[in-house]
Amino acid sequence: MLPLKGITVVSLEQAVAAPFATRQLADLGARVIKVERPEGDFARNYDQAVHGMSSIFVWLNRSKKSLTLNLKETRDKEILEEIISKADVFVQNLAPGAVDRLGFSPVELQKKYPKLIICNISGYGASGPYKDKKAYDLLIQCESGLMSITGTKDTPSRSGISIADIAAGMYAYTGILTALIARNQTDKGTVIEVSMLEALSEWMGYPLLYSEYGDLPLERTGASHAIIYPYGPFKVRDGNQVFLAIQNDREWKKFSEGILHDPSLTSDSRFETNSKRVKYKEDLNTIIEEAFQNSGAEEIVSRLEELGIANAKLNTLKEVINHPQLKYRDRWREIDSPVGLIKALIPPVTSKDFEVVMDAVPKAGEHTNAILKEFGFNLDKIGVTNTLSN
Repeated sequence: MLPLKGITVVSLEQAVAAPFATRQLADLGARVIKVERPEGDFARNYDQAVHGMSSIFVWLNRSKKSLTLNLKETRDKEILEEIISKADVFVQNLAPGAVDRLGFSPVELQKKYPKLIICNISGYGASGPYKDKKAYDLLIQCESGLMSITGTKDTPSRSGISIADIAAGMYAYTGILTALIARNQTDKGTVIEVSMLEALSEWMGYPLLYSEYGDLPLERTGASHAIIYPYGPFKVRDGNQVFLAIQNDREWKKFSEGILHDPSLTSDSRFETNSKRVKYKEDLNTIIEEAFQNSGAEEIVSRLEELGIANAKLNTLKEVINHPQLKYRDRWREIDSPVGLIKALIPPVTSKDFEVVMDAVPKAGEHTNAILKEFGFNLDKIGVTNTLSN
């Protein structure tokens, strides 16, 4: 039996954060009813990379049922109210105040449906001076300080993925699971609030502590590490780079003797501890790259592997798709979509006791009529005009 079989989730969602949370609930067997505008979630049109569909939308919305409603209309608000009344979880990540203006405030919903779990995802939270401020992933990366430590010395950089949205979605997902467990004990629902700023600030924990209590601020160091060295890319003879990570003095000794072939470095006062290696990293970088000019990338990686020193290849996205480890562990599946079969990775948390759900990506409104019938609405009587047949 799937862990969340029998759980109904209604999600008034858009973009990334809420869809990421609810897709993971769908992976575990929950029935997720995705409520979209008549024209569909705007994330459907971010790009057309997947045979005409948005890559972001495809990633976030498999295994869901799409219900299109125009919540400016009283009739459609009544439909949503009826469906929420029979749901276990209600999720929303609309603009600040929008859900309240529509008549679905968490306070009112909790009064009417005390067993309902309500999850609100926002940029900055429901209170405070920033509560009405618009929030997008880039802006939260700025406000959380992430971009102050990401990029090169001269150029702050945005993370290549929507990390603020993903952080908020992960906390929403785990928060909902926690609330479901708690409801089994108390027979009561709850209201969960997740903000993108607070989620990403939590992920910034060690840089914030380092900044508060350390002697120097963290600097942007590109692909290197601000407080561990050697850590990052190093140039080799063939013009490529080798990425490696030395985490402790024991590994530094093995690296100095087995890779650099200079045991004296371990007793060099500049490099005795990690803190000193960071302080004198420019000197050490010169020593390492001079030693690496005698070998190509494959040879150096082979020697690092023999000594048990952590290393990696800088893969292109195409290379990740064909990664031998992902292939060996059978991580790829094919799922259906309005444009045919497409690749999808199975979720990273797997169990031998159940197979996760990997159902189709829906068309906008694909399940509207079927859902309305299920919840007792007479399609002729209510005059459905903005839906697609099931």
